[in-house]
Amino acid sequence: MTLMSTTNTPRTATIDDAADLGRTLALAFADDPMMCWFFPDETTREEGLTRYFSTIFTRQYGRHGFCERTDLAASFWVAPEAQAKAVPDAETIAELTDILGDTAPLFREAVEAAAEHAPPEEHWYLAVVGADPAGQGQGHGAALLRSGLARADAAGLPVYLESSKESNLPFYEHFGFTVLGEAQLPGGGPTLWVMRRAPRG
Repeated sequence: MTLMSTTNTPRTATIDDAADLGRTLALAFADDPMMCWFFPDETTREEGLTRYFSTIFTRQYGRHGFCERTDLAASFWVAPEAQAKAVPDAETIAELTDILGDTAPLFREAVEAAAEHAPPEEHWYLAVVGADPAGQGQGHGAALLRSGLARADAAGLPVYLESSKESNLPFYEHFGFTVLGEAQLPGGGPTLWVMRRAPRG
């Protein structure tokens, strides 16, 4: 039996990739504390996450962000000039509310709480990066991270992100991010670590 080879070379994600990206990120975030909080039912979590990531890609980041993928990972970035447009519109919120069901109010509160920690300085924002567990350790996430960071560095701008998974912090720190602080999400939600990376010449 011949094993299929996968490439971790970043390439631009298109709207046609939405279904694949949704599945990839659903697997990547299956044990993420915030996603487990939004989708507490393990029996429907993968389906819900697939719909969630497909929706925010097609309706939000795919339109206004810089999105890349490898065979087993994806990343969604937002440049400073696109950040006002990348905020979910009413139709997107309605669709996400349908996907989230009973936890939709928690999601809205979490988004508002995270927005309070948005930096005032001009910056790039890393909204999502994740790799299918089948590809972890093969450089997929790192390749996507380097690609986006190179764009931010070329613009001379810092990068911000929030992580709700403490075990991921060393990965980001390896690429120059530092923890600025912690935010406890309302309603008994998980902790978010706010991180910043200074631009490099």
